[in-house]
Amino acid sequence: MGLPISPPPPAPAGLLDRCAAERVTGALRGPHGCIYLLEGAVYCVEGTAAPGLDILLLTAGKVPPQGWQHAVERAGPHLGAAQFLVSEGWLTQSELEICHLAALLDAAFFALPLPPESTSFTPGTAHWLGVVRPISAVALQQATARRRALLDRLHAWAAVDSSPVIPVHPRTSAPTTGRQRRLLDRADGRHTPYELARLLGQSAFATLLDVRRLAAAGLVELPPVAAALPRRRPGACLDGQPAAVAEGRPASAWHVPVPGLLDTADPDIALLVRLRTALEENL
Repeated sequence: MGLPISPPPPAPAGLLDRCAAERVTGALRGPHGCIYLLEGAVYCVEGTAAPGLDILLLTAGKVPPQGWQHAVERAGPHLGAAQFLVSEGWLTQSELEICHLAALLDAAFFALPLPPESTSFTPGTAHWLGVVRPISAVALQQATARRRALLDRLHAWAAVDSSPVIPVHPRTSAPTTGRQRRLLDRADGRHTPYELARLLGQSAFATLLDVRRLAAAGLVELPPVAAALPRRRPGACLDGQPAAVAEGRPASAWHVPVPGLLDTADPDIALLVRLRTALEENL
């Protein structure tokens, strides 16, 4: 009889996990953002890369600039600017919660993980926006991990993340979503995905994801150092699964491996990927 196999030791808890377990109230300030906690739950996140709630609301026309400024001034530095917008009739409670959660998740994607060596905790610090609807640290990190995995599927086109977005003209017949069309229409070859997210008043994560998908489809120019990356065939669906193709190459050159494309333990997903790739090659 063989020796019993010991389970692997649990992963060390991060700073956010420890703060949640200890039900602390205060602010965790890292290199890419600040996370505000109330008794261990996250109720607000400020990120350096993601547009804040003010940009989302102002760009969408939900709140006029004077309304936002009035809320900030009347609510004070620590209590309830968000709820003040509801009490004054600028927003419904549902609109506030949806927009606030979208901004929180977007900022958390860039703020996490928190490196211990460059993160500080200030107990008792509150955010002037106030508490809208807290989210548990576990749920926040799970949501961030799912988004990171989705973006990592398109890691081969990560070179476009920090470069100005330059649309390819004329565009191919590849289908695009309404959000992707708005992104292409606003892209002028001078603004990066992060800057476009602020101009459009939308999620920085969603903008990065769309730019990578557009680059994979050949609708956005790649930086010179990444120009040799494979592209999709014209007309391939922009679903985030980069079927690597190089335009102008023979069919034998279409089988270019894309990092992480088939790295899945789910046989159903692997089968679907293979079927879709075969269909694309015969269209």
